[in-house]
Amino acid sequence: MNTLHHLRSAVRGQVWLPDEPGFDVARRPWNLAVEQPVDAVVEAADAADVAALVRHARAAGLSIATQPNGHGATGRTSGTILLRTRRLDTLQVDPATRLARVGAGVSSGRVQVAVAPHGLTGMPGSSPVVSVAGVALGGGLSWFSRTHGWVADNVTAFDIVDADGHERRITAATAPDLFWALCGGGGSFAIVTALELALHPVSDLYGGRVLWPADQAPAVLDAYRGIVAAAPDTLTVWLDLLHFPGAAPMVAIDVTHLGDPTEARDLLSPLDRLASPLSDSRRPMSVADLGSITAEPTDPSAGLSRAELVTTLDDLTAETLLSEPIEPLLSVQLRHLGGALARPSDTPHGPLTEPFALYMFGIPTDPARAEAVTARQRGLADALPTSGRKPFTFLNPSETVTDAFTPEVVQRLRDIKRRHDPHHVFRANFAVEG
Repeated sequence: MNTLHHLRSAVRGQVWLPDEPGFDVARRPWNLAVEQPVDAVVEAADAADVAALVRHARAAGLSIATQPNGHGATGRTSGTILLRTRRLDTLQVDPATRLARVGAGVSSGRVQVAVAPHGLTGMPGSSPVVSVAGVALGGGLSWFSRTHGWVADNVTAFDIVDADGHERRITAATAPDLFWALCGGGGSFAIVTALELALHPVSDLYGGRVLWPADQAPAVLDAYRGIVAAAPDTLTVWLDLLHFPGAAPMVAIDVTHLGDPTEARDLLSPLDRLASPLSDSRRPMSVADLGSITAEPTDPSAGLSRAELVTTLDDLTAETLLSEPIEPLLSVQLRHLGGALARPSDTPHGPLTEPFALYMFGIPTDPARAEAVTARQRGLADALPTSGRKPFTFLNPSETVTDAFTPEVVQRLRDIKRRHDPHHVFRANFAVEG
């Protein structure tokens, strides 16, 4: 414990130790259903402070688990120092080069607000509060991935602190293996303090959610199948089966289109032939407003998730998806993939050839409910045609990197880990070393 008490002399940022005021809040992950045991929490003041912490931890034989705000936590943190990188909040946008330097603590929504006035976009997902760095380290799926690939495909450089406590800037040219591993293999190899992200021009954006009562689900799913079968890469469409507490079940279509709103309305015209919706928020919109489409929670909460990659959406799959109510789940989401995601990618994931991602979510209000949620997720996953792997950022706490990557990729990641962090200074949410 003396080594931990010396943390306050090793770093300039804030330190919390067990039994001190604020420790339990400081160590709390985003998913409140995950218990996250740690020996100490450090909120680094800046990148130099991160480097000082790494040198202290290595000298003391300690490990560091890094999280800006706790997304993706698995609870596999026993015996670690939890590093919070929220104060690494640099955000610099260069419209001329279409590049942004994004600190490890910067959220996706903040990037979108900064780049929107320049007619540009980053690679935002459904939630505006996740960190760009955390998403990129897991590969990352964006509203615009059908056009621009994985989020990690758009990273041009990383600012890191390596296992020796040295600050470095790396690119695919200067450190090819390490750069490759960080583009979707997680945080096992270095601490990312900032990254450089390619931005993309946006002339028009159309998006929103259409919501119907659940009895319209067969017709909505049929229209969805027709739309995605002919969708250009600029169109992203998700189907959601929803059942919120105290509300009747519903079905929704979430959409974004990079291009002319008139073209978007034509591509989505099958939706206009359905029964009148409960609501329809589709409109020309700013890239800064993408978080409003699905309106995901922006505060920590408890949840149980499971994701799968679905290989086909044929008649049998559609029938199976709708054969029973989703209860006790809150949501079952089917994301259309394809486009640039299916093309070559020099990342650990490589091309994502499965056409759909299924994401199932429920709230474990008590042990019996938790068991019912996981049983319903398991039953639905077993009944659908899935590939057996899933995107890294969709892994849940019961899963490992072997659920995301091929054995060959896992072995390459482990080799890189041994070369760059032989003393296991870094402990990722999903560690490649098992």
